[in-house]
Amino acid sequence: MIEPLIFELSSPGRQGLTWPQPDVPAEEITKLIPAKMLRKTAPELPEASEQDVVRHFTRLSSLNHGVDTGFYPLGSCTMKYNPKINEDAARQPGFARLHPYQDLATCQGALELMYNLDQYLCEITGMHKFSLQPAAGAHGELLGLLVIQAYHRHRQDFKRTKVIIPDAAHGTNPATAGLVGMEVIQIPSDPRGGVDMANLQAVLGEETAALMLTNPNTLGLFDENIQAIAEMVHRAGGLVYYDGANMNAIMGLTRPGDMGFDVIHLNLHKTFAAPHGGGGPGSGPVGVKDFLAPFLPKPLVIKDSQTGRYRFDEERPQSIGRLKAFYGNFGVLVKAYTYIRAMGANGLRQVSEHAVLNANYLLHLLKDHYHLPYQRHCKHEFVITPSSQVRKQGIRTLDIAKRLLDFGYHPPTVYFPLIVEEALMVEPTETESKETLDQFARAMIAIAEEALSNPAKVKEAPYTTPVSRLDEVTAARKPVLRWKKENLA
Repeated sequence: MIEPLIFELSSPGRQGLTWPQPDVPAEEITKLIPAKMLRKTAPELPEASEQDVVRHFTRLSSLNHGVDTGFYPLGSCTMKYNPKINEDAARQPGFARLHPYQDLATCQGALELMYNLDQYLCEITGMHKFSLQPAAGAHGELLGLLVIQAYHRHRQDFKRTKVIIPDAAHGTNPATAGLVGMEVIQIPSDPRGGVDMANLQAVLGEETAALMLTNPNTLGLFDENIQAIAEMVHRAGGLVYYDGANMNAIMGLTRPGDMGFDVIHLNLHKTFAAPHGGGGPGSGPVGVKDFLAPFLPKPLVIKDSQTGRYRFDEERPQSIGRLKAFYGNFGVLVKAYTYIRAMGANGLRQVSEHAVLNANYLLHLLKDHYHLPYQRHCKHEFVITPSSQVRKQGIRTLDIAKRLLDFGYHPPTVYFPLIVEEALMVEPTETESKETLDQFARAMIAIAEEALSNPAKVKEAPYTTPVSRLDEVTAARKPVLRWKKENLA
């Protein structure tokens, strides 16, 4: 049993450190700092010993769940193991201590890494040029749509302001389109979970700027009509944008560029095994076909053919400008570069093959105990829902997710994608063993059986976590963002 955390550690007179005497006399401080900025009363800081503080935060950190502590099947996020060699490379002094204002002659190695990473990503995706500036996937979406917008405007085609987005898309897709001032046109999925071709044809026209989608989509299903879809959009004068969040399913097997996509963003913090979550940092490089390369943000790293040295190309008159200060989250770039070099071409292909194999194996174990909305082989992830018998007991997806905590697992993504009612989206990734998948499946099956035999137990879970089930409505509307002693009341 987990004992409740004691947050109130402060006791008057306890001390965990000794402050050095200030080297500025007190009377001088009052002269240097305006009176209105000086405190009238001492701050209410906790008084605790160093040992109590260290134990408190160490214990808190041990309660965090992450890919280094347990299975993390968060669908559509690729929460896979991050090889520690990536961290070793990123903390090398030559990388970690770089300054963006250094003379380029002193950081040729870093520029070479960025240049080569661009080349590797082009080969993996079938694109021709990448910008490494975007700091996350949604940031990459922003760049991708700005490039598409700049392309149409350069051609004086100002009427192209509509972006077509399937109903199974990631939520950032319509949000990004709205952010750049484009109109979102949503189209439904067909019975097999792909783009409805008739609906797509009906909305295509001279105002179409782009179609945004990922393949496989958020249902974990590969769209069998993808080349025909791309051809339809191109015939209408639009471009095709690839949300690269699900690249973990297809690396080394197929390339978005070969499917007909014109623009792509990648999530290096997902597919290429840099730590994911906790607010960042991330990296969302954007790749384009040749005809769109002039619009990428500046600067880009180029190699001088005569000297063999690397430099930034600032002379880009059609560029949309700069998207981010400096050149991207360089530490994440180093980790992704290390991952690609360590895996090699065959290794990256195996990543996708094993990710697809793991997902289909786990789906096979669960399909007789949960409802499968689409009777197809999945790619890297799949969507299931509680069975009709379980739902008759009043059990919802949230109840299953909460009960799963008692088994020591982070729950899958819940209630997404929105087109599947009571969705549970599971992505096991390639890095999990058969034993882990078997154990997780046993837990999920046990919960499904428990929901029929003892539904009240499932509805009141979790029982073993430091905090039991919360009032989520109140938590969302009246969040307590800062702990105070009175919050214990």
